[in-house]
Amino acid sequence: MNSGMNNQQKQVAIAILYRDGKFLMQLRDDIPGIAYPGHWAFFGGHIEPDEAPEDALKRELLEEIGYVPASPSFFGYYADNNVFRHVYHAPLTVELNQLILGEGWDMGLLTPAEIRAGERYSEIAGQVRPLGPTHQKILLDFIERAF
Repeated sequence: MNSGMNNQQKQVAIAILYRDGKFLMQLRDDIPGIAYPGHWAFFGGHIEPDEAPEDALKRELLEEIGYVPASPSFFGYYADNNVFRHVYHAPLTVELNQLILGEGWDMGLLTPAEIRAGERYSEIAGQVRPLGPTHQKILLDFIERAF
């Protein structure tokens, strides 16, 4: 048990990765029981006990897309009843086709218009899929404040 942590809240580190004014997101697997199944969401994941959030972010990005940004910058905290999110941002310095999707159904660079609309078409899914509401809010905040 970690002292000072709410055991009901999962701790995660997620990344806003951007290139040419667009934002990298994964289409999460459409599996019941996971957070936001079949939704567009950020890459990132759980922070292990005694792991620094930035280290967790880099570990998760390496596992999920085979890419780690040199120096991600902290953007903010977003918490709800279940999840405490440590949000980082960094430029994506490689082409999309250089990433190796290790988790999720699809990935893509979403435009600000798609983010505002809250949905994006996936070639692999063959349909328009929604953004996770929390992820949409974080991106809209980021676009407003930092872009």
